[in-house]
Amino acid sequence: MFINNFDPVAIQIFSLEIRWYSLAYIFGILFAWIYCKKILIKDKNISKLFDDLISYLIIGIILGGRLGYVLFYNIKYYLSNPIEILMIWQGGMSFHGGLLGIFIATTIFAKKNNINSYIFLDLIAASAPIGIFLGRISNFINSELYGKKTDVLWSVVFTRIDNISRHPSQIYEAVLEGLVLFFLMYLFIKKNYLNKPGLISSFFLIFYSTFRFFIEFYRVPDEQLGFIFLNLTMGQIISLVFLCLGFYIFSKKKNENK
Repeated sequence: MFINNFDPVAIQIFSLEIRWYSLAYIFGILFAWIYCKKILIKDKNISKLFDDLISYLIIGIILGGRLGYVLFYNIKYYLSNPIEILMIWQGGMSFHGGLLGIFIATTIFAKKNNINSYIFLDLIAASAPIGIFLGRISNFINSELYGKKTDVLWSVVFTRIDNISRHPSQIYEAVLEGLVLFFLMYLFIKKNYLNKPGLISSFFLIFYSTFRFFIEFYRVPDEQLGFIFLNLTMGQIISLVFLCLGFYIFSKKKNENK
């Protein structure tokens, strides 16, 4: 059993607080950008355009992630407190919302530059596990998205929550959605699937959604929502939707790339 009593604030300078979650976003984007630029991208024109795309992605992640959380996970509260939608520093971001934000931002950018959006979406999908890994580690540090009660040897007590031994579901997600997914994407890249736009994106959606769906069984559902349908959480239901989308894109792009 491990005792988690980490401080969610990484650095404090007088009244200025820099939290682990903020650092996860910053370094997740930075490391993913470096990975794409130094290893994945071979075309100079794509490399230059990818630099210009980053600002679009940051906006897409923040707006999509926040609005996704508001709409999917806490709509009643924010309808009564609309001003708090802007208070992103208080927490509340949805991965699936951020994913939609990235898709919209990338589509807009690609159309503006008259290029296939899946060229960029595949690069993002291949590097996204880096940010997911760091994000889930920060969730663990923050004692959020914690797991259900258990007595397994690797259980964790989140002292900021209670004194119950729980599954470290954030670590499960960091391993599967971060490390394992990263290496799966790398294997697909080694098979030259980056030259078949859309396939890497479809594989990302399929594997991420599958991992997320099963890990949610070990995670405590959102307090304000509980279980939605057939004892499934909102995260599981949305994951099933994205899983179907992944298979649809795979079927479509596999035929296009024959």
